[in-house]
Amino acid sequence: MSICVITGTHWGDEGKGKIVDYLGSRADAVVRSQGGNNAGHTVVVEGEKYIFHLIPSGILHSGIQCILGDGMVIDPASLIEEVHMLRERGREDRLKDLHVSGRAHLVMPYHRMLDGLTEKRRGNDALGTTGKGIGPAYEDKVARLGIRVADLLSEKRFAERLRYTLEYKNAILHKIFGEQPLTFEKVYSEYKRLGELIAPFVTDTSRLVHSLLNEGKKLVVEGAQGTMLDLDHGTYPYVTSSHPVAAGSLLGTGLGPVHGTQVIGICKAYTTRVGEGPFPTELSNPIGEFLRERGGEYGATTGRPRRCGWLDGVVLRYAVRVNALSSLVLTKLDVLGGLERVKICFGYRQGDSMLDDCPLDFGTMHTCEPVYQEFAGWEEDVSKVRHYIDLPRQAREYIEYIEDVSRIPVAIISVGQDRPATITRKEIL
Repeated sequence: MSICVITGTHWGDEGKGKIVDYLGSRADAVVRSQGGNNAGHTVVVEGEKYIFHLIPSGILHSGIQCILGDGMVIDPASLIEEVHMLRERGREDRLKDLHVSGRAHLVMPYHRMLDGLTEKRRGNDALGTTGKGIGPAYEDKVARLGIRVADLLSEKRFAERLRYTLEYKNAILHKIFGEQPLTFEKVYSEYKRLGELIAPFVTDTSRLVHSLLNEGKKLVVEGAQGTMLDLDHGTYPYVTSSHPVAAGSLLGTGLGPVHGTQVIGICKAYTTRVGEGPFPTELSNPIGEFLRERGGEYGATTGRPRRCGWLDGVVLRYAVRVNALSSLVLTKLDVLGGLERVKICFGYRQGDSMLDDCPLDFGTMHTCEPVYQEFAGWEEDVSKVRHYIDLPRQAREYIEYIEDVSRIPVAIISVGQDRPATITRKEIL
């Protein structure tokens, strides 16, 4: 049995899409476990860029089963857009291996409306959501008001679920926000049409996953977002509405604690985050701007500029602990080339105290002053390097300090967007 869970170590956008695509070539199946189309994974294949919001990155490899798991919330219109994109770009044959969990919940029109209205109502305390309706969809899941993918397969059940929930949501939209109610007929007809398009892909994905494992197949599980956006373990309330940590990935796939699971942390060579919330190593200066422009740090889903800063080793150690990470993949090392000096935060100073872990109350994280280890930078373009020993000495020192801070090995280093721009120090899968 071989399961490899891919988890972001910081606030998402660590480059998981490329790594899932890279490891997917060695796997038999790739599963997306949680989140919705609030996440975007960018994959570059032979110079051609693909952006996925729902479909797992492994879809670009032939013969790989690609699964949208139980823990996801799925906007069916967004899913069909990606299906059409694959068809238009000559990837029709890959759709035979696409599977959508019947237990995943649907993102409905009122979810998107409530997401935007609630953010506006928060004013200066807005969380910086993507406005895709993901949070409200997960709220309904917990409140037992959700509508699942499998409900679309039965016109009678879907109509009953929609009529009950829509009455409740319209009351909120009208009485609290002063919005016009949504009509049952319009929502029903739109989702009935989308349900017919999705139906060929719907299956019991948990059962499929277990069958694959029983046959000795290799499985890659990709989580969206990152550890610090986890609903329990992240910088609450500035978090997502699901569990991007490794345990959440297994749950959203339909797996319990499984022997033989590798958990791989995807870590950028620097740190970014989108939206509001604490970010101790943020750089509001020309270096932060350099990282943003050189690294193309703009959201794949929203286009929003990402906040950029030095690599936060305290957050990295925290991610190692809560995910039980076994090794790291370091991405975007090439972005740091040309900087005279580079830094890694190894601790926080908070008042008179020195912290080597995240504070219990993330609400106090904004009072943490990062303490850095500084390194000489390198001028060389490393994007063509394929062997670790050929990296500049300064880059190797930087990587080896990351191993010291995290206390786990860096197994793979990405030095560019394309698949070949990858240095493997230790084989995974």
